Amino acid sequence: MVVDFHSHIYPEKIAAKAVVSTEAFYTIPARGRGTPEDLAAAGRKGGIDRFVVFSAAAVPAQVVTINSYIASVCAVRENTGRAGADKAGGPAFTGFGTLHPDMENPGGEIERIVGLGLRGIKFHPDMQKFNIDDERMMKIYALLEGNLPVIFHTGDYRYTYSHPARLAPVLDAFPRLTVIAAHFGGWSLFDLALEYFRERRCYFDISSSIPYLGRRRAEELIRIYGAERMLFGSDYPIWDPGECLKEFLELKLSSAEQERILSGTALEILDN
Repeated sequence: MVVDFHSHIYPEKIAAKAVVSTEAFYTIPARGRGTPEDLAAAGRKGGIDRFVVFSAAAVPAQVVTINSYIASVCAVRENTGRAGADKAGGPAFTGFGTLHPDMENPGGEIERIVGLGLRGIKFHPDMQKFNIDDERMMKIYALLEGNLPVIFHTGDYRYTYSHPARLAPVLDAFPRLTVIAAHFGGWSLFDLALEYFRERRCYFDISSSIPYLGRRRAEELIRIYGAERMLFGSDYPIWDPGECLKEFLELKLSSAEQERILSGTALEILDN
């Protein structure tokens, strides 16, 4: 089974604009259209059984709308079979919600997120423009600790919002908060992230990383962190999930390491 733990989706009417905005932010041409239908098609073609899907709220007013949208998509593409088949045909979708540091009543929205069947929270500090260790976020982390897993976009040489140094104290302050630090813990800051996260309790996804790291360094980091801490992810729509899976399978890893990264750890996080 293959679980892609990092995919972004948008409603059809705004998907094109959202993808263009993401391309401009990263100066990388997108491979996908950003819609659920396009992602499902890419999953069928590329051999992905299950996607964790989300979208981050740029402003507080978007939180409720985004969470309701992600939940509505996942209600159709729910996991109904061992291989991840869904009612609509193709890979299953598992949704993560979003929150914002300036929103009112985050506790109420977290309760609604759980009620909607969403299984975690996605933060993109660089796009949402808040520091991971911002004091406003501490009450939110306290509400999420022991409740819902959190995936952070981490790392970017252009900004400090998501710098690994900002996530490290959060990990120390909230030891029961399940955290996935995306992009090997720090996109474009891969080796620096190692200094902060090697001995701290968190997970990582491999999305948007191997083309920059190269195969050899990717293999080395996986072994340093441990395969049990790594999750497969594509960062769709910037990258194509099937191409990312092929790229991953070309790494010199054991079958046990592959299984753990492709699904083992993901299912443990999602099923807790």
